[in-house]
Amino acid sequence: MIDVPEGFRRMPRWWSDGSAWLDGLAQAVERQTARWGLEVDGDVAYGSNALVVPVTRRGEEFVLRMNPPGPEVEEQARALRWWDGRGMVMLYDADLEAGAMLLERLSTPLTTRPVAEAVAVLGGLMRRLAVPAPDDAPSTGEIVARRSSQLEPEWERLGQPFDVGILRQALDVAPKLTETTSELAVNGDLHSDQVLAGKREPWLTVDPVLLRGDIEYDLARVLWTRLDEMTEIVPHFDTAVGEAGLDRDRARDWVVFRTVDYWLWGLSVGLTEDPVRCARLVAAF
Repeated sequence: MIDVPEGFRRMPRWWSDGSAWLDGLAQAVERQTARWGLEVDGDVAYGSNALVVPVTRRGEEFVLRMNPPGPEVEEQARALRWWDGRGMVMLYDADLEAGAMLLERLSTPLTTRPVAEAVAVLGGLMRRLAVPAPDDAPSTGEIVARRSSQLEPEWERLGQPFDVGILRQALDVAPKLTETTSELAVNGDLHSDQVLAGKREPWLTVDPVLLRGDIEYDLARVLWTRLDEMTEIVPHFDTAVGEAGLDRDRARDWVVFRTVDYWLWGLSVGLTEDPVRCARLVAAF
């Protein structure tokens, strides 16, 4: 039976969700490996919401991912099946009631590569993932329409934490971003931590959020997650724009809106480092 790492037990999610699922996780892994004929093949790893166990079956290598059962597991399994290995980790099996997924085994994360290389890879993946999306996937335009109505009240509630001109800039570009003719698939959680080296393709994405619309949607996250490593920001922005084949002006508008959105959210939940990055990112544009 595996040991559940103490670091995983200390993740913020469990502060509100409680420890019941964690307490039964080792037994759940044991049941799932028996059900799928798997053997544990190394040390477990974890993120903020899931435990990942390296496993083998008849000599083939996989990982067993265990999440608390719920809608997010179903949504992620659907996204993985939609992309079906195109720039994305392959899903081989899923047990939604158990919160279990059997996935392709990957290796080194993109965070280990220099920032210039990582941004180029992420830009290429934005385009690689841009296949026609399902009609019922959430729209990037609808997300902006909903969120833009909340920005100013949040800014007021948080004590007007940055210049009103920055808020106005985000609100000014929002109407343009709500209108899109794109029906392409968008990964709404793309950054260096979510990309690992593969064998089928050099780099593959994990933990996707399937959206529909402008693939520029998560460019801000591509930048702010590696911002501390950037002496200058705009050249990295231009690299991603070029690799993804984006419209530069629209990409810039997306970066402004999404950064202000995240800035306010970060302040609302008590983040301290990310709001500083957001201020620097907005200033660059």
